[in-house]
Amino acid sequence: MSALLSVDALTRRFGGLVAVNAVSIDLHRGEIHAVIGTNGAGKSTLINMLSGEIAASSGRVALDGVDITTRAQSRRARDGVGRSYQRTTIFPEFTVHENCRLSAQAATARPWAVWQASGTCAASNAAAGEALAAAGLEADAGRIAGTLSHGAKRQLEVAMCLATKPRVLLLDEPLAGMGAEETERMLALLARLKMTHAILLVEHDMDAVFRIADRITVMANGTVIATGDPAAIRNNADVRTAYLGEGH
Repeated sequence: MSALLSVDALTRRFGGLVAVNAVSIDLHRGEIHAVIGTNGAGKSTLINMLSGEIAASSGRVALDGVDITTRAQSRRARDGVGRSYQRTTIFPEFTVHENCRLSAQAATARPWAVWQASGTCAASNAAAGEALAAAGLEADAGRIAGTLSHGAKRQLEVAMCLATKPRVLLLDEPLAGMGAEETERMLALLARLKMTHAILLVEHDMDAVFRIADRITVMANGTVIATGDPAAIRNNADVRTAYLGEGH
């Protein structure tokens, strides 16, 4: 099966520093592809390049066979590349539904409907409702987003991403700060979403990664040192050295 998002030799230089060095990754629908590595490995820079937030110095990114390497972040979002961030990026004073509606509205802007109140847009409201249902937050639609638990706020971020109708999900540490119960809910959500999306997961929770990922790419100092299924990565000597130090 061809990759939905294909990354070939993607590189980012900041002056003399090579933050990401010739990284190649393929993301497929129906698969969670985790990217792991110690702090400074280049994971967040990679996800920023894939979303279009940071331009690549060289290399290629293709979405469903179409080269999107030079496309802006806004264009990539409209093309179907959605992402979440390490830090919570919701509108805490708005309701849960309004957060999702605003995301849907941004993805399907209608500048000609200047006289229509944005809150009455049937398409945006429908997309918001579908996203909340998919994320398991339908019952919380009327709550003020800032009153949600930390785990529910992270679910809301995923729902906001889903409201833009993405085909690819780039998730940057969605489990950060979660307790055991919240982690289980998020993992169940990701398992459901992978059936209809290609997912790239950047995450530090190794127990969760090895439970949920179908493939894992390990980075160190901006370079890929191993890619494979969880069993192969767990037994890879280079990975063990990178995480634990020589001789462990």
